[in-house]
Amino acid sequence: MFADTVFEYGVKGSELSSMKVGGEVYRVCRPKSIEELCAVIAELNEKNEEYIVLGNGSNVIFTDKGYRGTVVLTENLKSVTSTDNGYVAEAGVMLSSLSYKAAKDGFSGLEFAYGIPGTVGGGVYMNAGAYGGEMKDVLTKIICCDKAGRITELDSAQAKLSYRHSLFMEKELYILAAEFALQKGNPREITEKMEENMGKRCSKQPLEYASCGSTFKRPEGYFAGALIEQSGLRGYSVGGAQVSEKHCGFVINRGEATASDVIELIEYIKSTVLEKTGVELQTEVEIY
Repeated sequence: MFADTVFEYGVKGSELSSMKVGGEVYRVCRPKSIEELCAVIAELNEKNEEYIVLGNGSNVIFTDKGYRGTVVLTENLKSVTSTDNGYVAEAGVMLSSLSYKAAKDGFSGLEFAYGIPGTVGGGVYMNAGAYGGEMKDVLTKIICCDKAGRITELDSAQAKLSYRHSLFMEKELYILAAEFALQKGNPREITEKMEENMGKRCSKQPLEYASCGSTFKRPEGYFAGALIEQSGLRGYSVGGAQVSEKHCGFVINRGEATASDVIELIEYIKSTVLEKTGVELQTEVEIY
């Protein structure tokens, strides 16, 4: 199958991550179909090669040393099929575009996803959520494949969806598509709710800077941003990486940050917050 698959070499990790940092990635593959994606995964495993499957790179940081494996991107898997009460969307569909389509079609349930800078696959993987909603509220079925490229289906209960967690973080299963069950609603009211959420996002989050969104998971009983501010870290910088002054839960790239700057700052935040508050922060961001 590799003979039929186009690979790119020497792509910078900074081009694949919304944080805009990271060294050179050995190889990048952009399968044009679910079948090709499954075949690539099967062959990479058969050859015992290192790889990761990514959507929009909105929750990933590559180190400055780079990544010596293959990055398989789902960006070409963008088919959306309508059902009686929602959609089946492939892994590469952007959550914002799916929520916009739902509003236009008069389906409610995805308002929370408008503005989330990730894909369906990434959203399922981490059970993405915002403004009182999350993926598990609207997912009924996930189509995935194992490392041998065999396709299977899981219902939402089997996917073990909880706060920023899913079965896919535990098992070698790769999300291909997901089925969403939504409620009929008034398109104008749905759109107004989406715009309200987007307004909150724009006013409270540092969207003018490169970042991976909320850097830390919300500790039970606390808010990560409040703990970071309480620890005196608002605006604290390491090189070009900074704790956002607009929202302390965000680590931002002010334009010249390296991956080392970002990672060092994340670790400093974790150690300082633990020392000052006794709360141990966990990152949402994955580092390769």
